[in-house]
Amino acid sequence: MISLFYKFARAIVRPIMFLLFRIRVEGLENFPMEGKTIVYANHISWLDPVIIGCVLPRQVFFMAKAELFKIPLLRTVIRYLGAFPVNRGSADLSAIKHSLQVLNEGKVFGIFPEGTRNKTGFLQSFSHGIASIAHKSRAKVLPVAIVGQYRLFRPMTIKIGKPLNFDDYFAQKSNTELLERMANQMEQALRDLLSD
Repeated sequence: MISLFYKFARAIVRPIMFLLFRIRVEGLENFPMEGKTIVYANHISWLDPVIIGCVLPRQVFFMAKAELFKIPLLRTVIRYLGAFPVNRGSADLSAIKHSLQVLNEGKVFGIFPEGTRNKTGFLQSFSHGIASIAHKSRAKVLPVAIVGQYRLFRPMTIKIGKPLNFDDYFAQKSNTELLERMANQMEQALRDLLSD
């Protein structure tokens, strides 16, 4: 279910984003139309969650840095859009719990595992946090690559990868080594998508 506010905002913003940035979408057929799903992407601009929200046909509940929720008007808008805060630099148990709740309700959880915006074009290492959420939720996990730069009327491409197969990991008990392997596999899948 998409909230009415999300539908309204998306209906207004989507055509503007597609016009301004000439967005091309590849791999939309890989995106599941139901069930708990984790989408993760590289993070090059504050516009990234807006673009992903415009491209994907289901509402995405993003984890966003806690500092954004200190700005009164912005806090209200992003909360209505489904975003929730995370304190960066430490294991924020409240944010992890909220993300698992989103997934347990069969919704789409969105995250930028680099932890901060990265304009260099070189993907930074992922923390184990995303792997831990994936392992606990047993959700479908899809990489999303944002290719290009936000330049007016210059084309950008959003590539949606195929769901990663973590069945073997889900059958095992969670430990640091297993989560590291999962995080590395997620990171490599996104690198491959970015370099295609």
